[in-house]
Amino acid sequence: MPTSSASTNDSAKTANGGGGVQSLERAFDLLERMADAGGEVGLSELSASSGLPLPTIHRLMRTLVACGYVRQQPNRRYALGPRLIRLGESAARLLGTWARPYLARLVEETGETANMALLDGDEIVYVAQVPSKHSMRMFTEVGRRVLPHSTGVGKALLAGFPDDEVRALLARTGMPAATDKTITTPEGFLAALEDVRRLGYAVDDNEQEIGVRCLAVPVPDSPTTAAISISGPAGRVTEAATERIVPALQQVARELSAALATSVANGG
Repeated sequence: MPTSSASTNDSAKTANGGGGVQSLERAFDLLERMADAGGEVGLSELSASSGLPLPTIHRLMRTLVACGYVRQQPNRRYALGPRLIRLGESAARLLGTWARPYLARLVEETGETANMALLDGDEIVYVAQVPSKHSMRMFTEVGRRVLPHSTGVGKALLAGFPDDEVRALLARTGMPAATDKTITTPEGFLAALEDVRRLGYAVDDNEQEIGVRCLAVPVPDSPTTAAISISGPAGRVTEAATERIVPALQQVARELSAALATSVANGG
């Protein structure tokens, strides 16, 4: 029964002085630190960054390995485990569903297809889309993964990262050309990110697909790195239309940020 289970949990929490909750907080903190370090670390690195003693970290990691959330490599280092993928994909789907009303309003205000995307590792993954009502419209399959360097959302997301981290990401992914407009050099991409920081929005001008323009902004203070965008035919998403569309994008991004902050604060 849920009530008796809650009572049991509360009793256990009281009995151990909150140690179980503290262990849970520490375990999640270690997972976050592993993600920040690129997904693979040694125990001594975790101890140095977290300030926890090695025996405590070893005990927590042993539990996470047993649950499948961490795996131990042949070199004795620890890596994020495959069970996290399922959790992440489910959370991304729910986030996309939750964001759809905001994207729908963006479609009403701009007339173009609205998207939400996250940075997942070194790739961009689209988690939500509301299509334009025009007969000629852009369509990106939810769940589709693309490299950041050829997309507006990629630029919007990476503009918040230090240049050395961006260079490292580009070195890992390469910079293949999707069209003859795609930026294919780190220097060119870093210059584009400077434009994003200066202007407050990113542009994909025929770089992912010829004939398509995309405008994107990050969702500020999002608990996960997220961006929203609109995409449409280059003949409609013109320079003149940009002046009208960007403020709408920025307003919806602020509202999404506020809603996310409220949700996190309420634990929901």
